[in-house]
Amino acid sequence: MIKKSLYDNYSIDFKENYRTEEDSYYFIFYNRELYLNENNELPLINEEELNKKFNVNFSLYIGTFKNKPAFVVDIIESSEKFYNLTDVFPIDDELFLIGGRAVQILDWYKNHQYCGVCGTHNVMDDDLMMLKCPKCGHINFTRIAPAIIVAIRKDDKLLMAYHSYYKIKQYTILAGFVEAGETLEEAVHREVKEEVGINIKNVKYFASQSWPFPNSLMVGFTAEYDRGKIKVDNFEILKARWFSKDEIERRSNISISSWLIDDFLDS
Repeated sequence: MIKKSLYDNYSIDFKENYRTEEDSYYFIFYNRELYLNENNELPLINEEELNKKFNVNFSLYIGTFKNKPAFVVDIIESSEKFYNLTDVFPIDDELFLIGGRAVQILDWYKNHQYCGVCGTHNVMDDDLMMLKCPKCGHINFTRIAPAIIVAIRKDDKLLMAYHSYYKIKQYTILAGFVEAGETLEEAVHREVKEEVGINIKNVKYFASQSWPFPNSLMVGFTAEYDRGKIKVDNFEILKARWFSKDEIERRSNISISSWLIDDFLDS
């Protein structure tokens, strides 16, 4: 499990048109991938150096990192090397955490420039981090999509499934997005029933994780098998079965999925 907190060396703030001559940390993204310098570090440079090196679409102040101003930057094009955030994690897990926040702010700011109700150009609020329509008053906060993920036990075995949409073809635990109007616990029960056809019991909160691919908040649970026979939906889930501990390999601890699997293996 990731031991660091987003707030160990970072403090939230925001300003739309903030400028400073001070050297600052820049979270520079191109196609949602993060730039690191030749030392695999976040660049600490001034605005002039930033604009000399990159074709900047916009730069937005997002607080302080290690007591320096921090900006998220969207660039138009570049021949520099950029890293997917999953590749940043083994280099610097703190940059993975704060970079995850930065790229979600970038997506929100970039995709909500105009009001979805009347088409007027939005403006940033002075007090709250939201984009507001000056004409009709419609507001847009940063977007977060809550999702549940659950490790289901039956005696000394763990339910794992083969998902149709995973790029990495391997078995893992069940997950799904929360529907409007339901609680997190209801989402756990529904997703399990829909995807593998069984009923579960003793649903308990485990942990949560921000997952910026693109904007999920993963809420983890453990549960126990209650009744029913596994019957996959053949849409999201192609196969599912019970795994004993000696059939499961440990994985990178980047995700809450691996934390839940490790919790099972260590129990």
